[in-house]
Amino acid sequence: MNDIPSIQWFPGHMAKTRRLMGESLKLVDIVVELIDARVPRSSRNPELDKWVRGKPRLVVVNKCDTADKTVTQKWLDWFAAKKIPAIAIDCKTKQGVKGFIPAVRKVLAPELVRRSEKGMSGKPLRMMIVGIPNVGKSSLINTLAGGKRAKVEDRPGVTRGRQWVSLDNGVDLLDMPGVLWPKFEDPIVGEHLAFTGAVKDDVVDIEWLAMRLLYLLNMDYHELLVQRYGLGEDSVEMDGPGLLAQVAKRRGMLLPGGLPNLERAAVTVLDEFRGGRIGRISLESPEDTFAKFKERAIPDPMAEQPGEENDSL
Repeated sequence: MNDIPSIQWFPGHMAKTRRLMGESLKLVDIVVELIDARVPRSSRNPELDKWVRGKPRLVVVNKCDTADKTVTQKWLDWFAAKKIPAIAIDCKTKQGVKGFIPAVRKVLAPELVRRSEKGMSGKPLRMMIVGIPNVGKSSLINTLAGGKRAKVEDRPGVTRGRQWVSLDNGVDLLDMPGVLWPKFEDPIVGEHLAFTGAVKDDVVDIEWLAMRLLYLLNMDYHELLVQRYGLGEDSVEMDGPGLLAQVAKRRGMLLPGGLPNLERAAVTVLDEFRGGRIGRISLESPEDTFAKFKERAIPDPMAEQPGEENDSL
């Protein structure tokens, strides 16, 4: 079994974003941290605590409509036990979005009382929206604003500078570019962020990534794979390479000679997972440890199999 490869991605503009975030903190009342409901642990920037320096904070578990509903509730319970204000929403379906502003006001209740006592209750609430790339910050802002105010694309790195958006209800939003951290200490973090598209596909082997994703999903969400790709009964015992080849064949993605087009199938699998089209899937639960995923390493498809002779020697 092979080790999980180390996936790293920290382009230069992210270092600039960290500085910009620090400079902008004095302008806002609260920091809203968006995370991905499918990978809540991996999508939390471990450096954020020191960046926000004690500012009130609300965690928004976004994309909950693509995640396992039961697991998302476990995460909300986990945050509540840690006394971390958190809500679950989905910007595309607008699920839970109506509760966003009330949740912000609840976190800021002491500040709002202070303003009222000083006759400043009409002062706008200003919040900074932060999170990793492709977690839905601009989508949240556009949903709250009732129109397309911030540029949105399903790929990381679209927002490059800070953008202020004023809402009709006395709230100003500061959209910050997505930012990662210089090094993922655990390779599982990089892997999970690559699955969800927070890391650019250009820096990973997408065929290996799709094989790995299919292998993990086959353990926990086998029926969803069967329903989506029409896999056979024997697929429950397949490894990642075998599963990706099956997807290619079932979708008619073939090369000359009838060989499966693994690259095309890999792009399809990753795109459909990221868009929630395979089903509601959560890769991380509060009780999970990353050791669980390391134990689920997949065989290297290029490695010599036991009992095989290597003719190149």
